Amino acid sequence: MTQTSNPDRKVPTRRISFEESLQEVPRHFAADGDLVLSHVAAGLSAVFPDGEDFFVRSVRNYRDQITDPELKRQVNGFIGQEAMHGREHRAFNNRLAELGYPTKQVERFTRFGLKLRERVAPKKANLAVTAALEHFTATLAELVLSSQETRDLFGHDEVRNLFVWHALEECEHKAVAFDVYKAVGGSERLRVWTMNFLRYGFLAGMTIQVAISLVFDRASYNPVRLWKSLRNAFRSPVMNRDLWLQLKDYNRPDFHPDDSDTNELVDYWRAELFGDQGSLNDKLANSAA
Repeated sequence: MTQTSNPDRKVPTRRISFEESLQEVPRHFAADGDLVLSHVAAGLSAVFPDGEDFFVRSVRNYRDQITDPELKRQVNGFIGQEAMHGREHRAFNNRLAELGYPTKQVERFTRFGLKLRERVAPKKANLAVTAALEHFTATLAELVLSSQETRDLFGHDEVRNLFVWHALEECEHKAVAFDVYKAVGGSERLRVWTMNFLRYGFLAGMTIQVAISLVFDRASYNPVRLWKSLRNAFRSPVMNRDLWLQLKDYNRPDFHPDDSDTNELVDYWRAELFGDQGSLNDKLANSAA
């Protein structure tokens, strides 16, 4: 019985390293040294390593129940990609910690919270969280890959490269956790309820995290710079209403991540980053399909 929505989906694990190139990232690395956007990117990176580990565990819990060999292959690719995302963002977080960002404290808090959740919540509920947050990351990834304005916000070339690579792979595996959730009998009620909670809870948590991070940055006490940066943040593509509507689309009864067709984006960025003249080939140790 076919369990995957797309048996032709390719989810390659790329052995890649940004660690050395990230050592030159400056304190406020976002475009034009933007204060708030630097902290937003740092805040996202801080939750990624332990978040990705949680995603891997949540999907791995059900790997033995997957009978479709194609979905099993995609699950293996998903696990490989998420493990690499965690490793590379942890390297970025190490550099950010050197620059004064509270990334290591956020990592510890995230790790504690997710471990606690796994002890008290059913495995299927954790898989529902993974599927919902994968829609978050896929939605943001699509914005990053499709919008030059959004990519420019990252400022520093290596930070942009890190997030563009991450975005590509989020689009490649965006339906895997969802397909696993469906294959093991995850309910529509739990799926929608989980997203309703996370759509507000995750954004509220990130807002608080960024605010705390700004409090410990002396540059944020310059009111002119802070106000200008806040204004830029609210005018950025990330605050576009269409992005919010795309997140809400998850509640549709017949929703599937592949409803948003990113195949052309994936093909373009695979060639751009890892083709014969790919801009990130020099960071690859090897690649396995």
